[in-house]
Amino acid sequence: MLIDVWTETTYNIPWQRLTTAYGRGTDIPQLIETGQYKALADLIEHQSTLWQVTPWVLLELLRELANRKTEPEKVSLDEIELYIAVASCFTEQDMESGQPITSMSELLDEKYLWPVDDQEDEEMWEEEEPPGYESEAFFSYYYVSYSLLKQAEPVFTAIMNGNDQLAPTLRELLLLLEEDRSEQ
Repeated sequence: MLIDVWTETTYNIPWQRLTTAYGRGTDIPQLIETGQYKALADLIEHQSTLWQVTPWVLLELLRELANRKTEPEKVSLDEIELYIAVASCFTEQDMESGQPITSMSELLDEKYLWPVDDQEDEEMWEEEEPPGYESEAFFSYYYVSYSLLKQAEPVFTAIMNGNDQLAPTLRELLLLLEEDRSEQ
């Protein structure tokens, strides 16, 4: 059963206290605002690993994408490739094997957040389980990201039907999501 992520009401995301593949997520709001999808993809997915920021970036981007589905010509290949990068990670994960959180906002509990001060980040990465990377939270980054992409399938389909240039790439994305469903 998927978490109904579209009803999440958390808008005050502490990006500077969430990690990416290359540090903290401080620059993410600016990258989202300016549509720098390749840079975002590099931060939210690296070597089939998803990060603390991944579900939050997807939530922001997919909400925006849903508003643009009636203008499919305004959707870029870079954005769709970001979703493919994340969806590709699910082929390595069994979405039924873990115990996810019950709502996205739980991922912003203080126990999962990094300290405001980033002076000791390197030492924290060397810990066996740095903040937010306990098994339940780590699995939840995948589970929530999966839920977001699955619930966005109608949006992807609408854009695919209205943008011949992106149609092959969107078919690839939908196939990745379908393959994952058939394994569950």
